[in-house]
Amino acid sequence: MERFAPTERTTLKRLPKRGEYDRERVYAILDEAFICHVGFVVDDRPVVIPTGYGRLADVLYIHGSAASRMLRTLAEAIDVCVTVTLIDGLVLARSAFHHSFNYRSVVVFGKARLVTGAAEKMAALRAFTEHVIPERWDDVREPNESELKATTVLALPLTEASAKIRTGPPIDDDEDHALPVWAGVLPLRLATGEPVNDEQLQSGITVPRYVREYRRTKHDQK
Repeated sequence: MERFAPTERTTLKRLPKRGEYDRERVYAILDEAFICHVGFVVDDRPVVIPTGYGRLADVLYIHGSAASRMLRTLAEAIDVCVTVTLIDGLVLARSAFHHSFNYRSVVVFGKARLVTGAAEKMAALRAFTEHVIPERWDDVREPNESELKATTVLALPLTEASAKIRTGPPIDDDEDHALPVWAGVLPLRLATGEPVNDEQLQSGITVPRYVREYRRTKHDQK
């Protein structure tokens, strides 16, 4: 399995055994999450912005309004840090100190470039849509010329990245195991509700299969 080469920025200093550098596992986390947080410095001040994204092979794409200060700043090829986090469970220990989460997270470092080619830009926009709900792009109207002009897309190469993963039960102090307190893990998962039709939906249009049967991960389908 191909791995990311650990760097000074991606090497875990605390609890290094939770570090993960296998590219396939890092990509699986990116592909499951919906929102990333983009951190950068502008005017000597730190800024962190949540936004949607999409991945194609070894490139992470971020998009937004052409008027976005974040995208205009990142297009100048400044250093950026992108993070995503998935929470899989609440880890309830016998002591308050040892409460935790089971989680999967990814950190990506690099410099983004402005996407100017029409073909790559359209491919990125398709990736954004398919990242949220697969098969949707083929049903909807594609962006027109004015919409493309109003949208900025940035590409961040996935060359410096790592994951951090926690699984398993709480880790209590030995002397606390005799306390009369329940301890364990409360699993969490993303669940869908019943689809709600748009009030202006034309008659005869039914909910697509990929909406009715939507699941975020293969694990959710079990």
